[in-house]
Amino acid sequence: MSGEIRLVAAREIRERTRGRIFRVGTVLILAAVAAAIVIPVLRSSGTNVRRVGVVGALPADYRDAILSAGPLVHTTIDLVHEQTLVDADADLRSGRVSVVVVDARSMVVQKQIVAGDTSGTAQLVHAVSSELALVTAIEDAHLTHRQAALVFRPVPPQIRSLQPAAAASDSSIATSILAVILVFILLTQYGTWTLMGVAEEKSSRVVEVLLSSLRPFQLLAGKVLGIGVVALSQAALIVAFALLLAKGVGSDLLAGSAPLEVVSSLVWVLLGYSFYCWVYAAAGSVAERQDQIQSMAFPLVLPMLVGYIASLTAASSGNASTFVKVLAYLPPTAPFAMPVLVGLGKVTWWQFAGSAALSIVATFFVARLASDIYRRSILSTGRSIRLRKAGPAGPTKRPSAVLGKFGPTRR
Repeated sequence: MSGEIRLVAAREIRERTRGRIFRVGTVLILAAVAAAIVIPVLRSSGTNVRRVGVVGALPADYRDAILSAGPLVHTTIDLVHEQTLVDADADLRSGRVSVVVVDARSMVVQKQIVAGDTSGTAQLVHAVSSELALVTAIEDAHLTHRQAALVFRPVPPQIRSLQPAAAASDSSIATSILAVILVFILLTQYGTWTLMGVAEEKSSRVVEVLLSSLRPFQLLAGKVLGIGVVALSQAALIVAFALLLAKGVGSDLLAGSAPLEVVSSLVWVLLGYSFYCWVYAAAGSVAERQDQIQSMAFPLVLPMLVGYIASLTAASSGNASTFVKVLAYLPPTAPFAMPVLVGLGKVTWWQFAGSAALSIVATFFVARLASDIYRRSILSTGRSIRLRKAGPAGPTKRPSAVLGKFGPTRR
């Protein structure tokens, strides 16, 4: 990479990071991520422990049965020994305990539980009642400890399958879904950054001064590189913040993320941005006014939407169709489809490498085309230019001949 490209990239990084929109937007995104991670933890912190009052004697088998009912309803049971039934009723009315077990044979609740009640208290009562009933049945049947163990831990029958198990696990599918959504958001957001950055600089006429010392390709490459560094740095900050915060507060929101799918998604974020940044840059160089940015961005989002919807459907169903497999080898849609195929276990390493190689080759040709469009569009400033004239077939002029009347030229 030449020194001129580095200078333009450094200038772009400074301009982007100094902007109030970037800083405020980053803070707002981090706040939203923090809320999504912390709020569920705060909500569950008060309900992950349920107190069960106990009146009378409670043998060890019954105690273990009550405690074992906790994991069945995703909670932890704390036993509270009550002196009398009156004390238990008072604690039940005040909400200190959720349910009371009397002499290990009967239960008392505050409100009657009707059929179809799916509240947390109803689930707890049903779970404790089932465990106590099982222990009572074993004692009434006078089973030995060995016989009771067979009842609690029966030997399952042998299971034979006609087809092999699916390669994708629940965590892989969940990671694939999150990856598709993340890739779509990043590519659309940062691609728009590139389009707006190129269009703004062109409309401000600053580009005419810069082109007196730089070649068009150097200027465009520096802008793409600078915006890409800022964009990917912001994405890395958000991901790192989410992982550290989730680990710090004990959240399981990001638990189960499969490492292979995470690495695959990061690779395709880079490849996808490398491809689309040049496409958006070419569109930004054609735009003459700021009000044309939205109309320019819409057709560029269409292939993303096709890849996003098809890949998200495949990830949700756990089955990749032939259409999705084809999309995995097309550079505009591969950033969405290929991570899903990795998560579903439907692609080999050489297929992954082949798709990445196709994307790199396509990026090279798109970069050359975008540079040519940018150069010809810059030389035609002040009037609208058609896309076919901005391409390789259009007329060419020396930059110094056009820019000489606007500013100094390099000698």
